[in-house]
Amino acid sequence: MRGPHNIWRLIRTGATFERTGALDVALEGLYAPNSLRVATKVISLPFKWLGLKGDPDLPAVPRALTALGPAYIKFGQILSTRPDIVGDELAEQLKVLQDKLPPFDDALARAEIEKTFEKSIDEMFSAFSRPIAAASIAQVHRATVRDTGEEVAVKILRPRIERAFQIDIDAFYFIAGFIETFAPSVRRLRPKAVIEHFESVVHGELDLRMEASASAEFRANTEKDPGFGVPRVIWPYSDRRVFTSEWVEGINIGDIAAVKASGHDMKALANTIIQSFLQHALNDGFFHADMHQGNLKLAPDGRLIALDFGIMGRIDEYTRRVYAEILIGFIRQDYRRIAEVHFEAGYVPQGQDVDAFAQALRSIGEPIFGQDASQISMARLLAHLFEVTEQFGMETRTELILLQRTMVVVEGVGRSLDPELNLWESAQPIVERYIRTSVGPVATARDIAQTLRVLGRFGPRLPQLAERALMNATQEPAPEPKRRFSGPVIGVIGVVVGVALSWIAGVIG
Repeated sequence: MRGPHNIWRLIRTGATFERTGALDVALEGLYAPNSLRVATKVISLPFKWLGLKGDPDLPAVPRALTALGPAYIKFGQILSTRPDIVGDELAEQLKVLQDKLPPFDDALARAEIEKTFEKSIDEMFSAFSRPIAAASIAQVHRATVRDTGEEVAVKILRPRIERAFQIDIDAFYFIAGFIETFAPSVRRLRPKAVIEHFESVVHGELDLRMEASASAEFRANTEKDPGFGVPRVIWPYSDRRVFTSEWVEGINIGDIAAVKASGHDMKALANTIIQSFLQHALNDGFFHADMHQGNLKLAPDGRLIALDFGIMGRIDEYTRRVYAEILIGFIRQDYRRIAEVHFEAGYVPQGQDVDAFAQALRSIGEPIFGQDASQISMARLLAHLFEVTEQFGMETRTELILLQRTMVVVEGVGRSLDPELNLWESAQPIVERYIRTSVGPVATARDIAQTLRVLGRFGPRLPQLAERALMNATQEPAPEPKRRFSGPVIGVIGVVVGVALSWIAGVIG
């Protein structure tokens, strides 16, 4: 499905943005340069009549995104947390994408549940509400379990959502192939790898058994975290297309007026959001990767309750240490060390200059230290970051996509509660605690001990392994076959074949 027919999908995307009036709003909100504005208008205006109409009751950008499909809605959800990038007005409009989308028919939801568990709704639940929240992938109903009387939240996938997502993803692959073929300078961002990563995340989100499992693991990890909670999974009523968890009362974090009226400390809540995310990412290596306002509730006791565990992130111990060292470097304004960590981890090609990279990092960090958060333009900051990565040939790290994206979202949610939030001050105690326990002599000793334990498991086999290695070393090496081509010639042929394959992949999507 990734062939040139996706050109139609791309044309319709631009036409839909033009027809709904979303194009001008989006370009204005993103502070797009005039050249980009002119180019997009020239491309989309002739096809305006082909655009989808969307829901006229919605503002322009949410109207376009909901008309185009669930994958587009996902991107809108991310932008809804960043008023410092798209502007307050557009961010507020995009919040409708978090959990206020039109629900699907209540009868279809009931039928899906009955088909899944081969029981009638009345046998399972003594009460079953109409949809109370609807997002891009699923909707939620409140129910009461007949046998226990427990109040629960029942999440049900939208009908045919799997196919709808695949259509969007196929179009994204086509865009990525087009970009890699005709914009070689952007290949370092690895657009196809990014879409592959997005696809794998989405497939996990479309199997609610995986979400239930992630929720249970996350709850076990965070059970002792002060100020943070995760609802319990109701396993007898959870399956591939249905996920049931305990009901949790609370205020949606996106309802700023209600949060203020509750009397809770807004600054403390903002800090809790930042610090909880960092603690989960650094200490556990397992974190909630979709922490927008629609997935966070404020419980009556002041705890932050996380919901919706379809997108979770994992990072290994080595990556956690690299990430922590980069964060602590920015906190301490030690740009030389940040640069060295990037080189050690292979994030910057070895041929680049460490000192020049450190200087570039300083140009990013210094302007934002000591500044009120409201005075920092994240749009300009991100543009500068992009320029630096291009200058030093840095490639996209797919293993860090979820971590980096969630950091941006979480900071945006924190700022919505406390506009003066200082990310570095909030992060400092968590990162320094992790550094003390995970980087340095104690951590080195622990790594050595763990290595010895692994070697110990192979103890009984070590004599045989050593004997085999010695026998291989003493055997005469087999004569090398005659080479028809020299090494450099093979290298040239490889490059030519690689370029040809890239071009073909771009053309056929």
